[in-house]
Amino acid sequence: MPILTETTEAPASPGASSPEADGRGAPRLRLRLTPHKSLTPEGFVWFIGVTAALISVPLFSILGTAVFWALLPFIVAAVWAIWVALKRSWRDRELYEEVTLWDDLIRIERHEPRRRTPLDWEANPYWVRVALHSKGGPVPNYLTLSGGGREVELGAFLTPVERVELKDRLERVLRSA
Repeated sequence: MPILTETTEAPASPGASSPEADGRGAPRLRLRLTPHKSLTPEGFVWFIGVTAALISVPLFSILGTAVFWALLPFIVAAVWAIWVALKRSWRDRELYEEVTLWDDLIRIERHEPRRRTPLDWEANPYWVRVALHSKGGPVPNYLTLSGGGREVELGAFLTPVERVELKDRLERVLRSA
């Protein structure tokens, strides 16, 4: 599944775990949650090309007239607006969340494209509770984690089914931690 990416790293030497920068051993779980991107760069080029061609079809009947020159800026502006909107949508989809779990700490970092520093949350996994709100949240199957005096959302950009899978996976790993 490309949206839930689990990272496992090989130990530095056989039988030993590679130490993290903060002195902890290798994490028990590391996930990188990313939104689905349905439009590839090649698909973007095709979409803009086909859109420009289809919007231009009515102009062929008035080619060479003053009306053609009056309508042309609006056609160009429409294609440009579609281009800008798709690029903005792509940039907004560069967000991701990293979930890292050790035996004594769970850490969530949310990286957003328009924010310089990531949002982060840490808690002791023993006290963390995973809740799936099927109704009442901003999205169906709204997933939250509570602990460390705060409640944070997780994976709001995932599909409802993926949030259920993520909840089950987190509960399974938290129980074993």
